[in-house]
Amino acid sequence: MRAVAAPPAPPPLRRLGHLLVRRRRLVMVVSLLATLAMAVLAAGAVGGLSLARFEAPGSESDRAGAELAERFGTGSADLILLVTARGGDVNTPAVAAAGQALTRELAASGGVAEAASYWTRGRPATLRSEDGRHALVVARIPGDADAVRSRILPELVPRLTRGNEVISVRSGGGEEVFRQTVPQARQDFVRAEMVIFPLVFVLLWLFLRRAVAALLPILVGVFAMVTTLALLRGALLFTDISTFALNLTLAMGLGLGVDYSLFVISRFREEVARGHDLHEAVARSVERAGRTVIFSGVTVAASVAVLLALPFDFLRSFAYAGIAVVAGGVIGAVIVLPAILAAVGRRVLPKRDRGERAEGFWHALATRVMRRPVVYGGAAALALLVLGSPFLGLRFGVADDRILPASAPARQTQEVIRAGFPAEETDALQIVSTGPAVDVAGYATTLSRLPGVAQVDSAAGSFAAGRRIGDGDPARFAGAEGTWLSVVPSAELMEADPVRLVEQVRAVPAPFGVLVGGYPAELADYRTSVVDRLPLLLAVMFAVTFVILFLMTGSVLIPLKATVLNLLSLSVMFGALVWVYQDGNLSGLLGFTPTGSLDPSIPILMFCIAYGLSMDYEVFVLSRIREEYGRTGDTPSAVAAGLQRSAPLITAAGAILALSFAVYASAQVLFVQMLGVGMAVAILVDATVIRAILVPAFMRLAGPANWWAPAPLRRLHDRLGLSD
Repeated sequence: MRAVAAPPAPPPLRRLGHLLVRRRRLVMVVSLLATLAMAVLAAGAVGGLSLARFEAPGSESDRAGAELAERFGTGSADLILLVTARGGDVNTPAVAAAGQALTRELAASGGVAEAASYWTRGRPATLRSEDGRHALVVARIPGDADAVRSRILPELVPRLTRGNEVISVRSGGGEEVFRQTVPQARQDFVRAEMVIFPLVFVLLWLFLRRAVAALLPILVGVFAMVTTLALLRGALLFTDISTFALNLTLAMGLGLGVDYSLFVISRFREEVARGHDLHEAVARSVERAGRTVIFSGVTVAASVAVLLALPFDFLRSFAYAGIAVVAGGVIGAVIVLPAILAAVGRRVLPKRDRGERAEGFWHALATRVMRRPVVYGGAAALALLVLGSPFLGLRFGVADDRILPASAPARQTQEVIRAGFPAEETDALQIVSTGPAVDVAGYATTLSRLPGVAQVDSAAGSFAAGRRIGDGDPARFAGAEGTWLSVVPSAELMEADPVRLVEQVRAVPAPFGVLVGGYPAELADYRTSVVDRLPLLLAVMFAVTFVILFLMTGSVLIPLKATVLNLLSLSVMFGALVWVYQDGNLSGLLGFTPTGSLDPSIPILMFCIAYGLSMDYEVFVLSRIREEYGRTGDTPSAVAAGLQRSAPLITAAGAILALSFAVYASAQVLFVQMLGVGMAVAILVDATVIRAILVPAFMRLAGPANWWAPAPLRRLHDRLGLSD
């Protein structure tokens, strides 16, 4: 008698689903206790976030700054005090005496390494406004960004920014600008979240039609946020994480929590509609939707993880936050949510069973597109290319005080300096000798002839337009092991192209070895370092996502198609950034001041996040198409059926995630506003035009080639692929 073969073991994720059903009360209790514990850790994480600077470690400007501080005890100004004469000008005896007293008080303050002013440096024109009403006091405050911005400046600025019958004093400078940015960004977040949560709940209720079903994704989003902050608390033990990563954490935490939960809940409803009991429906949802959520999470995490390849704490911070928030969202959707569904599943089901529509709007749209894929796909691609065309005019620049709203005190100070001072003394380039110096006067004379150079100060004298205009200051500029020079740019050049000046100064042959530093050089080196690493960043990102999608589909063409289509949607995002924030369109509506360029950090950050989220929706669509293709073996019908089942969900999830980012359009800090607007545009384009038109058009044109792979890769996928 032949033995009956044992039935095959259920897939691992379905076994996990059955376990979560059986242990649902234990899972919910443990999840609640874990959330409370992580909330305690999360509270401490917010205070531990740091204030990273835009700097390139090991660059020429970094080495110049170190040499300048070590050998000459000086460096760039970290704090600027703008002194305004109440009557007369800054040369009147009373104003001069008050200015000198203020300089001495600042120099004697804790944390201040040196301080100087218009009155203590021989009254140079570069430290006085053209109308004579304003003069500057500058200070160097060594230390990391946290020490300077969180401890020293909060004590100094309120004490020194005062007024009397003789003078009034306001604060500015790069460190003060970014110090004021942090609380403003936090206010932006609080205001946005007060709007986001109720709006998200309303949208979820409109889509799911049950209050409990609408509440569960929000709870998963909150779980993802709390988990992320708790994980960041651990990461803070061995690295610095920028406080700006908090905004990303909270926006993505809610968005991904909602995305992943919607996918699980929709699959749960679908399995119940097919006749499975609640517990079996939960297990099958974990198997199918859970697998897709995990794939999606790995893809998003891999996309932001490439930021770890950049040696910049500011950008690395977003990698840590992005990985953590994905982990929280996946755990919440695959572990916590199924246990809750097993307990309250009936309250998540629709009140009226409308039945599963095999052919609806999305099926009809996909079928129509696939009948004429060249026409529909070509028109959609052309429209996206036109919308993205402003990106061709992208100009990388550097961030300044205009990232703050016009009402910010530091920005108001910088506006006065920018408009009223003939030169930017506080943004001078510092040229440090690397050994004994010869012919300093000749070198300074040559530098002073460069376009945009207002003045060159050195131990051999002060020079402008190739002429000596003042005596030298050996006590300030000369040392036992060399010398240094200060190249003061004009206000017009700093406004137009400070990086160009850095390139010109470095191109001038020096009679001795030099290092060029100072604020413009630091910005130029940071920008160059970021841009130079873009090819590596893109190569790593494309390779990682290709491998993940290949393991999921076994296809070579589908990962390539996903990359091309994602780049199309991202081109629209970058086109919008250039059109709005570089060129200034809609600046009145959104309330910002355009500078004519974009800082490279934010577009790179947004590229990584948006690329990951685009792959998120790609995985959602592909999982349903691949499932249908495995059942029918027919690509066109699989695409139409897969789109019918996934498009409503993706559209709803995309709208909610886009809303979570779009609310940040009301932010006062320009970085936060750019992130919100750009991400909202990318998500909406990706969730609609890309998924509804270009995906079916491309897959119809590719036909059987969609699922092709060379024999060696096919065997590799059979061994390592993550198939059902």
